[in-house]
Amino acid sequence: MSERYYSDLRALRCIIDQGSFVAAARELRVSRSALSETIRRLEGLVGIQLLNRTTRSVSPTPAGERLTARFSLAFEEIQAALSEAGAMSGEVAGPVRVHAQRLGYELFLRSLLPEFVRRFPRISVEVQIDDAGADIVSERFDVGVRLGELLDQDVIAFPLQPALRQIAVAAPSYLDQYGAPLHPRELRDHLCIGFRWPGHAALYNWEFCENGVWFSVPVSGPLTFNDQRAALDAAIAGAGIAFWVESEVQPFVTAGRLVPLLTDYSGTFPGFALYYPPHRHRSAAVSTFIAALRDVGKHKAIVPT
Repeated sequence: MSERYYSDLRALRCIIDQGSFVAAARELRVSRSALSETIRRLEGLVGIQLLNRTTRSVSPTPAGERLTARFSLAFEEIQAALSEAGAMSGEVAGPVRVHAQRLGYELFLRSLLPEFVRRFPRISVEVQIDDAGADIVSERFDVGVRLGELLDQDVIAFPLQPALRQIAVAAPSYLDQYGAPLHPRELRDHLCIGFRWPGHAALYNWEFCENGVWFSVPVSGPLTFNDQRAALDAAIAGAGIAFWVESEVQPFVTAGRLVPLLTDYSGTFPGFALYYPPHRHRSAAVSTFIAALRDVGKHKAIVPT
C-alpha cells in the first residue's frame, strides 16, 4: 500500500466515523478543502463515488461501505504494527477507555494493567467493570472485553482464549442431603443459586446441550446474586447448586470443596474476545493498548478441562 493510498483511505474512514468533513478535518488536523480534495482524488482513482454529501451530513455509498469494510482489518494490522514500533520509545500518550465484563477483567486485564502503565506512563487507562451490556460506540469506549457469543455483529474482534463451558457444582454437604441431579431438568427440584445479569429483570436460565441441541432450564432457590463469585461462595458453603465457567470452579473441585454435576450436558461456547468499533480513527495510545491486550491473549490461553 503506497503512502498516498494509506492516507487517503485513513481519511475516508475518519469521515465515515465522524459523520462530517468538518469533524474529520479537525480530527486529522487538515483543512476541510484539503480533505475534500483527498476524497475527490480517491474517488477518481477507484472510478466510483464513495460518499453521499449533503449540506448537513455525509454518509458512505454502498461502494464506500464495501471498500471500508475490506481494508479495515488490514488497516488495523498496520496501525498495530506502527504502534508497537513507536511504543519502543515509550513516548506514546493519551487516554484509553475500556469496558470489561468482570471475569474478562480478572482473566486478561488485572495482570496487564500495572505493567502496561509502568511501560507507558503517559497513557491513562480508564476501565469500567460490569456485566451489563455496553454499546461501546455510543458510550465512547475505545475497547471492550466480552464473551464472544455476546458481541455485536459490526465490531472487529480477536479471540483471547479458546472456547469455554459452564458447569453446575455443589458442595459434598449439599449432595449428602439432597442428592445429585441426573439430568438438567431435575434442577427444578433442587436449591439453585440464581444469577441476574445487570439490567435484566428475569433470572438467567442455565444453558445445557444435549445431542448437539442447546436448551435452557429455569432455576430457583433462596439465593440470587449479580456476581458469580458470590454465588460460588454460597455453593461452597452448601447453600445450593451454582453454575459458572469451568476454569473458575476447577480449583475448588480439585480441592474437594465442590463436585461437578451434569458435565455430559455442558457444551462449549466462544470465550472472551477483545473488540472495538470498525470505523473509528484510533489514537496511538488506543492502538498500543490493543496490541498489548492481543499479546496477552496469545500467551494466556485457557483450555477447559
